[in-house]
Amino acid sequence: MGEDNYSLSARVFHTLREDILSGKYHMDEELKEKSIGEELGVSRTPVREALRQLELEGLVTIIPNKGAYVVGISKKDIQDIYEIRSRLEGLCARWAAANLTKEQLDDLEENIYLAEFHAAKGNYEQVVELDNKFHDILYTACGSRELRHVLTDFHHYVQRVRKITLAEPQRAVESNEEHRKIVDALKKKDADMAEKLANQHMGNTVRNMDHYGWDNLLK
Repeated sequence: MGEDNYSLSARVFHTLREDILSGKYHMDEELKEKSIGEELGVSRTPVREALRQLELEGLVTIIPNKGAYVVGISKKDIQDIYEIRSRLEGLCARWAAANLTKEQLDDLEENIYLAEFHAAKGNYEQVVELDNKFHDILYTACGSRELRHVLTDFHHYVQRVRKITLAEPQRAVESNEEHRKIVDALKKKDADMAEKLANQHMGNTVRNMDHYGWDNLLK
């Protein structure tokens, strides 16, 4: 594949993945090469390559002589992701306790202040964006490119669920308070406590999903 086709395929891939994860396309919906190509202003070749890549990620299934269909993210997938994230977020916080810079610590504390402000105002889109940023800072602070890559992908895969649960006022406040406790442990360079609190943060998120109702989250 030429460089131009590759860049087009990558652009189509990221667009389609975002659309699937955000819920624009639903489970079992057919992804038609021609329609997608027309919508994105590209030929069918980069769309076809993007669909193959999405199949490798498990978000799409391609049935020969029939078409490509959305697999999406199931309840089991989300539960698995959070179970894995619980372990890895803990490891990330542990490593961040040793590597966190003064600038990163200041950014985390500012993030918590802003999230508290926006939650009080009911600005939940901003709360979600600040949640993204909080974890991005931690992922960078851990000092591992590989761990950052894995956690960023997992964080992105559950974006739709996070947007729904963080729009619940009580959970938005609780989540930010959990962030505050993690940062307090990082300030003290208490790696054991930072790891424990990061693990608990993921567990609390899953329990909130159970309370919210999976049918509401996945519809």
